[in-house]
Amino acid sequence: MLEDFQEIYYSVSRNKFRTVLTGFSIAWGIFMLIVLLGAGNGLINAFKAMSGNLPLNSVRIYPGFASMEYNGLNPGRGTRLNTADIQMSERSFASNVSSAGAQLTLSSVILTGPKGYVSLNINGVYPDYTRFQPMAMVYGRFINLPDMEGKRKSIVLHSKTADVLYGKASDAVGQTLRCGSMVYEVVGVYSDDNSIGSPNAYIPFSTLQLIYQKGDRVDNITISTKGLDSEKANNDFEASYRKAMGRKHSFHSDDLSAIWINNRFLNNIQMQKAQNMLVTALWVVGILTLLSGIAGISNIMFITIKERTRELGIRRALGAKPFSIIKQIILESIVITSIFGYVGMVAGIVFTEWMNVSIGGKSVNVGVFSAKIFVDPTVDINVAFQAMMVLVIAGTLAGLLPARKAVSISPIEALRTE
Repeated sequence: MLEDFQEIYYSVSRNKFRTVLTGFSIAWGIFMLIVLLGAGNGLINAFKAMSGNLPLNSVRIYPGFASMEYNGLNPGRGTRLNTADIQMSERSFASNVSSAGAQLTLSSVILTGPKGYVSLNINGVYPDYTRFQPMAMVYGRFINLPDMEGKRKSIVLHSKTADVLYGKASDAVGQTLRCGSMVYEVVGVYSDDNSIGSPNAYIPFSTLQLIYQKGDRVDNITISTKGLDSEKANNDFEASYRKAMGRKHSFHSDDLSAIWINNRFLNNIQMQKAQNMLVTALWVVGILTLLSGIAGISNIMFITIKERTRELGIRRALGAKPFSIIKQIILESIVITSIFGYVGMVAGIVFTEWMNVSIGGKSVNVGVFSAKIFVDPTVDINVAFQAMMVLVIAGTLAGLLPARKAVSISPIEALRTE
């Protein structure tokens, strides 16, 4: 084995510059593969950080417009959700619905406090709203059942809103603010780093319904499900729910636009599929980049064989077995590929660690929303081993054709070569 490596060193040292240039393409290919996979992991982890704390057993229903004729009713008519739909959801689907609630929204409302004012949306919600949309309460509490039953003028603010209205969010709880002619008491302050748009304020659903004369109308219905632990079970539930709502609101059960159903369980399945496709695409792009380097290694091995034709012929004439020549050529290819590939892999890992330190976990505020673009954009040890396996396979393939070319040389013809 030592003699094999000595021969490899001798062969490489005769073509140092050519070997380095070819090896650089291998290093660049594996570098790009590691960086692409790290960036892909960063994007996937960022999305998981934004949605990871959201419960999967939640469904939200929005009104839409019928696109199909039904019992003489023309397409284009709107669907109007109401409070009776909440009771129907709990009563008719008791085996799969643990609780149901609703939401009403007032847009562009001005809240005035002792230190300033803000314009935002106010959501009227049920006390169990945090089961669907978890919130980090930093001061006080969220809307509770006494608030709902008593139609209290209680309000929950975002910490940024509280800072504007009261100077410090910690001073907000127990204070009052004005919304038009109404006065509300702040009962809680929450924080949400991934809030989209202006942070919302929350009051009891019954309070908004009464004060702003919304009647029995609701903007959307929220359902907490149970026993739906598969894609098929969730699809069957949606079909049954759409059919029940169709009978109640006079639209066809196959009319998907009459009501919009946002099922987090199914959304999560689709997102996992998209993530798998992203990872696969990154592997394909990285490997294609690596192939250019592999082709270079194969070419340099062909050139080496051509330069060593007479030497190989002498070895064959002296009784060298074809296997020993094949082994030597493939081993040389693997060594070159592995050394430069390892350099590229280490450089890629160092670069992803730099990305993690410099931009990993940082939020980007674009005005409309604040979100983390990369979270832990690195690769784990399993990916490193997979990359090494790719290198070994690549090196073997790069040397296979030149090795077959080498053993096909006739000793007599090789000895005639100058």
